[in-house]
Amino acid sequence: MRRTLRRRSLTALTVVLSATMVAALGWLPATAAPDGGADGARWLTDYEAPPKYPDVHIEWDVPLTMSDGTVLKANVYRPADANGPIAEKTPTIVNITPYTKLFQMLVDSAIAMPVLYDSLNRLLKLADFSAVGMSGLSDMGQNLPAGIGRIFAGVDRKLIQSGYSVAVVDVRGTGFSQGVWDVFGEREQLDAAEIVDWAGSQPWSTGDVGMTGASYCAINQLHAAQKGSKALKAIFPVDAGNDLSHDIINTGGGFGVGFLAPWIVTVNTTKVLPDLISMLTGSFDWTWFEDRVSSPFTMIDALLGYYLSATPELMPSATREVFESTGSRHKAWLGSGADKVTVPTFMVGSWFDLFAYSEVKAFEQIPLSSDKKKLMMGNGYHITPLARHGEPGTPPRLDVLQRAWFDKWLKGIDNGIDRYDPFTLFQQGGGWTGVDAFPRPDAVHRRLYLSGAPSGTTSFPAAHDGSLTAEPPTDSQRLTVTPGLATICSRDSAQITAGITSVFDICAKDSRVAETSALTFTSLPVDQPTIISGPIALHLNTVHDTTDGYWTATVNDVAPDGTSTAITSGQLVSSMRTIDEPKSTRSANGDYTDPYTTLAISDRQPVVPGEPIVLDISMRATDAILKPGHRLRVDVFASNFPRAVPFGPTLVDSKLAPQHLQLDPEAPSFVNIPVGGNPRW
Repeated sequence: MRRTLRRRSLTALTVVLSATMVAALGWLPATAAPDGGADGARWLTDYEAPPKYPDVHIEWDVPLTMSDGTVLKANVYRPADANGPIAEKTPTIVNITPYTKLFQMLVDSAIAMPVLYDSLNRLLKLADFSAVGMSGLSDMGQNLPAGIGRIFAGVDRKLIQSGYSVAVVDVRGTGFSQGVWDVFGEREQLDAAEIVDWAGSQPWSTGDVGMTGASYCAINQLHAAQKGSKALKAIFPVDAGNDLSHDIINTGGGFGVGFLAPWIVTVNTTKVLPDLISMLTGSFDWTWFEDRVSSPFTMIDALLGYYLSATPELMPSATREVFESTGSRHKAWLGSGADKVTVPTFMVGSWFDLFAYSEVKAFEQIPLSSDKKKLMMGNGYHITPLARHGEPGTPPRLDVLQRAWFDKWLKGIDNGIDRYDPFTLFQQGGGWTGVDAFPRPDAVHRRLYLSGAPSGTTSFPAAHDGSLTAEPPTDSQRLTVTPGLATICSRDSAQITAGITSVFDICAKDSRVAETSALTFTSLPVDQPTIISGPIALHLNTVHDTTDGYWTATVNDVAPDGTSTAITSGQLVSSMRTIDEPKSTRSANGDYTDPYTTLAISDRQPVVPGEPIVLDISMRATDAILKPGHRLRVDVFASNFPRAVPFGPTLVDSKLAPQHLQLDPEAPSFVNIPVGGNPRW
């Protein structure tokens, strides 16, 4: 009897304790993990559910008049039934594009063909070219199954048929819109906010507006949010930069030639494609024609001035606008304004995106709680940011995540997307992780010194094989590095070509070809998993034979078989080394973690041949893990084509001469790197 009572008492106590624990756990915030868990499964179910509305109605070339009188053109997509557009008001999604809404309409039309689209997705998922050293080509093919197609098109018919309207608008001076292309200038930024407010004021809109799109269309989302559009309630920017100067246009004083030159030519070409329908119907927009005649080659003068001006005085005004601290473009393109973003923001990028530097930095500056802002960073490039999303252990497809984000913040549906982890990061050397903080709290900045002592780890010949050590070198040594073209085969080359050259594994996933032109410095192997998480800065003691120079560096994960994989990089023109202290960051030891350069030509500092000059180089923040047996390596180059070339005056002054790294115990060179774990360093 007593045993029975005791057993019943224990059973009752267990039930009470279990219930108490469950109740207590119910108050804890849920974490989504990369795949979203049960919430993620529900988002997919909601997205793939039968449409609420059977059809989509399209109104072509709707005119929008901006505050300065310029008329932009929009295609408006609305949910429809057998009677046409529904009478019910819906939230509205805006996409603003420089690539012509005509082209994005073609992408949408292809996606709307279910047999073609589904078959292509299945085929791409099966594609594997790793056996021939082109796994990057396989990665490139995974973007469509991962949901990027609908984001790029700006039109998601599943989203529309669930109860949203969509407006795709040509940027001023591009597509069918009037005006002169302003290339992220102040007027174009103001347009973004005015377009959103226009969309919110339409009779078919509830007044709640979200924004979608990738690249340029994502940058415009940040601009609209920073300008304080009243109707804007949520954004979902993919591959969005906020500091275009430091990201790509003038990174460390080097012009991103591998992307910018062909991109400017492409947009200038597509912007002159005429509206053939209007020509046939007698409604052709002659103001559009006059605007194109008045500015047929926007920014080409600035581009040529960048390359062909031997001195600052010879630069045309368009180029000076980029380099003068008072120039309108200089101010418009520098990173600022993220602290003014007050709408829920889900940012998607990758560690090797064109805009990777400011994706992380802008996100940090957005003054929102973690339920209202999310950052996802993949391991790809500008046109290949995602890899295999939607598969087990990976994040949900982007179109699924976007729908969940808009359902939450534009329709008020409690679907758990606010509980998704604040940071969903592909940890280089590992895999997808969901975390509450970035940098990871256990990563602490410390110095690793550049030493001339051979490491014995370079399987290919390098300009010099040195070591990374916990203590500064005891002997002085001068190492020389010469500008070369080996960086054509590098991860930086893949980055600036938006991922195109990443198809070749020998370049994008192995730095040994590029290292033939580099000074390399390699650590001892780690004996346990070691985290690298956060921004990195390189401190170099340099000597030049001329009045300027150009330095590039990468941080690499070196495997036991010798494969050297770059995990981040940075660069600096020697005379452009002036640092904006209020915008820079330092670690607890006082060393820079992000030495933010002003990039203003008036701040150039002279380089005296033969005299040591200290350079602090900012490197993109990253998240990586070194497996046991792996080593850390720093590569130092004197050039970085096609990632960048110095602009005219600095190129002339440098004479492409050899450059020297002075390893001095009294003034050591080192990398300030955030390390978590206990390596043997």
